[in-house]
Amino acid sequence: MDSGKAIVVIGPRQAGKTTLIESILTSKDYLLLNGDDPKTRTLLNEPNTEQIRTLLGNYKYVFIDEAQRIQGIGLTMKIITDKFKNVQLFASGSSSFDLSNKINEPLTGRKWEYHLFPVSWEEYENHHGYLYAEQNLENRLLYGFYPDVLNNIGDEISILRNLVNSYLYKDILSYVDIRKPEVLDKLVQALALQIGSEVNYSELTQIVNVDKNTISKYIDILEKGYIIFKLNSFSRNVRNEIKTNKKIYFYDNGIRNMIIGNFNPIELRTDKGALWENFLISERMKQKEYKESLARSYFWRTIQQQEVDFVEESEGKIFGYEFKWQKKKNHKLPKTFTETYNAETSIIDKENFREFVIIR
Repeated sequence: MDSGKAIVVIGPRQAGKTTLIESILTSKDYLLLNGDDPKTRTLLNEPNTEQIRTLLGNYKYVFIDEAQRIQGIGLTMKIITDKFKNVQLFASGSSSFDLSNKINEPLTGRKWEYHLFPVSWEEYENHHGYLYAEQNLENRLLYGFYPDVLNNIGDEISILRNLVNSYLYKDILSYVDIRKPEVLDKLVQALALQIGSEVNYSELTQIVNVDKNTISKYIDILEKGYIIFKLNSFSRNVRNEIKTNKKIYFYDNGIRNMIIGNFNPIELRTDKGALWENFLISERMKQKEYKESLARSYFWRTIQQQEVDFVEESEGKIFGYEFKWQKKKNHKLPKTFTETYNAETSIIDKENFREFVIIR
């Protein structure tokens, strides 16, 4: 704060961006401008410097919420940061494809950008304590970490239904020119059923009945809308490594389970391994962002089906991780991988998962 740069928080709807910024400003006298309000959108639609001066008045702190809804917001924010040096500007936005596109060029060198995801395991454990968090591990695999879900025990499914219906489709469809919402619906369901597996674009074109370019475009939109993220394959030396494939994961298990309409208990599920993998990798991604880790993330597989679930390259070292819901004795990662890359390896199960989802 007070560095002369705008502070921008981007992340999925309902992750807590507004709550976070308002809690930071709780002891300050600040001006709140809500991009969801039509009057605010009109006021901030390409105003000149004098109009902005009148609007800001004597406020030292200004918060523009849902900034991506405002036309030309990047230039407006640039004027505030350039011309009003005593003003600390905050902005939040719920989709990176919209807000980032609007502010990146005007605000080059003028902003600190942060990403806020649904609550992390570390935050959850710090708040409730180790024992409560451990007892609720299976619930978190089923219902995820959205704040509303955590705050309304017993109503998780109805809250997730609301979240999926309002932000997954409505927001994305309103921000991006998608002419076939039913295609998006089919694609999301296909991806939800394939978490932990390599995504085959040709197979998806047959399931969804559109061409590869459309599949690629929609996957990109879902990624920028904080619903899914991609993991690339790791490849350096071995000739028969899979080099270009990708895996796709969901940022939140609860959203994924709502999309396929399955909240059966863990012991009754055939996809518990995929849920466990999705949970661990999404938590690792949150940690990497929050702890400013420079590690790069991948998966590894060969044509002969040798596989490592998760690979990290950090400071010139390679680390390989295998995820198991139930601990298995004497399970080891493929020798080809460990010897070729001189990799350190770990099996992550229920007993030791905390060391993976909390980066010290």
